[in-house]
Amino acid sequence: MTSPGMNLWQLHIFCKVVELKSFSLAGKTVHLSQPTVSSHIKDLEDQFDCQLIDRLAKAATPTKAGRLLYTYACRLLALSNETEAAMAEFQGKIKGQLDIGGSTIPGTYLLPQYIGSFIAEYPQVNISLVINDTAQVANDILSGVLELAVVGARHEDRRLRHEKFVEDEMRLIVPADHPWANQKSISPGKLCREPFIMREIGSGTRRSLLRNLEKKGLSLKDLNIVAEMGSTEAITQGIKHRIGISILSRIAVAEALSDGRLRSLTVQGLELKRAFYLVHHKNRSLSPLGRTFIDFIRTTMDDACKT
Repeated sequence: MTSPGMNLWQLHIFCKVVELKSFSLAGKTVHLSQPTVSSHIKDLEDQFDCQLIDRLAKAATPTKAGRLLYTYACRLLALSNETEAAMAEFQGKIKGQLDIGGSTIPGTYLLPQYIGSFIAEYPQVNISLVINDTAQVANDILSGVLELAVVGARHEDRRLRHEKFVEDEMRLIVPADHPWANQKSISPGKLCREPFIMREIGSGTRRSLLRNLEKKGLSLKDLNIVAEMGSTEAITQGIKHRIGISILSRIAVAEALSDGRLRSLTVQGLELKRAFYLVHHKNRSLSPLGRTFIDFIRTTMDDACKT
């Protein structure tokens, strides 16, 4: 109980309403009726003497006060989970809730396999994985919403600690019937003339590509960008439907490359290797569960390298 009129359960319900933008969906998630959810939100609003949720026709959205409360509520809930994990560790148990993040590629193509193996070994653990662009994931760690993450680029904020997680190689991806499909590489000049699909601002893939272009004296303006898309999967579909070509992680398009729908090639003189980074707050101690998860994936990767 944080105060006479507010408890962690109410904050949990409030966060679900904010995240799902719906009283009814939040109710289904926490196994409560919509009127009961509404009653808990009303209790919070009475406690703080202000409106926290705008009851719009199509969505329930937080007010300015609601957004402020959401930030603190996430931190309180994360601390509660950390407390439970610490007490479990004290008793020699590994259990509890772990909230982690991943930028698009590691979150979609790498982390799920580690999470599956971790839960198989520690069945009393529940892991919530949030997938977003690198910038948003970093902000969520800084605000305490997430404890740790794997992202596709280093974030400039010095409060974050980055540890190289795995190497990745980006390649120029074209449709199987593209004129370049059977070539091994093309020149930067040709790349700049071809219709190009770019990832959105905040994407680690975008940051990495721009850094590598700058090394060759090129910039975003030199590319013939015809579209910007918010996910690797959307760009992959755009390439298949001949909107343009793009530079993507081979990890992300491995399936489409193996079945022959897409082809990959290099760009002459352009270094397209990068790393994915394990990142957490430098000034905030990892929870026992967070440390256990990091140790687990390190050990799993070391074992894979030895085989």
